[in-house]
Amino acid sequence: MLTKDDYLSGQLVLIDKPLNWTSFQVVNKLRWEIKHAFNLKKLKVGHAGTLDPLATGLLLICTGKMTKQIYVFQSQVKEYTGTFTIGSTTPSFDLETGINKNFPTSHITEELIHKTAEQFVGDIEQLPPVYSAVKKDGKRLYEFARANEAVEINPRIVNISAFDILNIDRHTGLNTAVLNVNFRVVCSKGTYIRSLANDFGKALESGAHLSALRRTKIGDFKVEEAAPINVFIDTLKG
Repeated sequence: MLTKDDYLSGQLVLIDKPLNWTSFQVVNKLRWEIKHAFNLKKLKVGHAGTLDPLATGLLLICTGKMTKQIYVFQSQVKEYTGTFTIGSTTPSFDLETGINKNFPTSHITEELIHKTAEQFVGDIEQLPPVYSAVKKDGKRLYEFARANEAVEINPRIVNISAFDILNIDRHTGLNTAVLNVNFRVVCSKGTYIRSLANDFGKALESGAHLSALRRTKIGDFKVEEAAPINVFIDTLKG
């Protein structure tokens, strides 16, 4: 069992982030629980790579002196699994905002989906979502979006080393046939899977948004090694 000195000197905690929690909520919860368990007045706690509230999966939490190593973990390759819904778009590129447009999907074949995925492997240019925490002129992009203010977003070069289509489900929505494409992506730091969804839809001459996302790996760390928040808290109580 770890002691307060262990957490102060530095620990790396692997957490399986639940749905609808922000990464900062996880950090704040763990900080409070560790401080309470060991009667600490101060404790540095940070995370090594944000997960959106609608995403689940691996979150690396650093405590104490380990927080100085956050930049090392942030730069490591990430692996995700999830679902792109083809046939509709949202302003946030995921389910944070509602559907704003529907698109045809009748021309999309399984072969086309696989061939299109191949186009995104390697170094690609990507625009961060306007609903993101990327800063522009001292403000977060989502601040511009929520104020309905236009903003020019600069593209980034990111790397996708693997983009695997796991399976494809077609079903009829309210206005059009909808395709749910389950995928696995391995990518570099700074890659937005939401933007990949949006770009993937455009490449299919349709539209798409991210409807599910789970981070499964960061470097050599796997989500199977991570603990749900309540399980970690139980370990603190002994």
